Amino acid sequence: MKTKLLLPTVAGALLALTGAAFADTAVSATTDLNVRAGPGPQYPVVGVLAAGQSTTLKGCLENSKWCSVTEPSGQGWVYSDYLTADIGGQQVVVTQRPADAGIAVVAPPDKGGGDTGAVAGGATGAIAGAIIGGPVGAAVGGAAGVIAGGATGTVIDPPDKVRTYVMANQAEPVYLEGEAVVGAGLPENIELREIPDYEYRYVNVNGQPVLVEPDSRRIVYVMR
Repeated sequence: MKTKLLLPTVAGALLALTGAAFADTAVSATTDLNVRAGPGPQYPVVGVLAAGQSTTLKGCLENSKWCSVTEPSGQGWVYSDYLTADIGGQQVVVTQRPADAGIAVVAPPDKGGGDTGAVAGGATGAIAGAIIGGPVGAAVGGAAGVIAGGATGTVIDPPDKVRTYVMANQAEPVYLEGEAVVGAGLPENIELREIPDYEYRYVNVNGQPVLVEPDSRRIVYVMR
């Protein structure tokens, strides 16, 4: 299993803010969270934020859950359903932040070439649905997005023979809006593949093999 590193260097200039300048915001990952080269599931993974790890939020795309984060070692994009920030003295899911939270709106990266269907540096493919839920905890006290608990869901450590089988029999990727994290669910239209003599199934979600509990269709392990 690869060691979790924060962010390797991602080529490209810093994103320009589209509105007034805001202060950068400290955020934390609620689960092990992919950092991608661009704002979408088709972009390649360039790093991982470990559960509880903090980073700096530069801003989010307008009307999108994809946000830009930066560290001295690099910059990338993360899905804001799995980020929290201290807003008004409460830990709030970044996706559900209040309008006056002071988080900047940033411009999308330049894809280059003018082909709006292509993803620079990554694969292409239609979005086949959306990942369901995730380990962010329940809202409490009527305040949307306030964290009441930690990550949820079964977490496993598959044996080496399972890793070997999955990597040797990789399926074509299925692209879903959201991010592949432990505890998130897959829609019914996504086919799960069997692993010999093993209780869990697998599928390639957004370019990453994941192990899935077949009854609940919840992700129990992400292969990195």
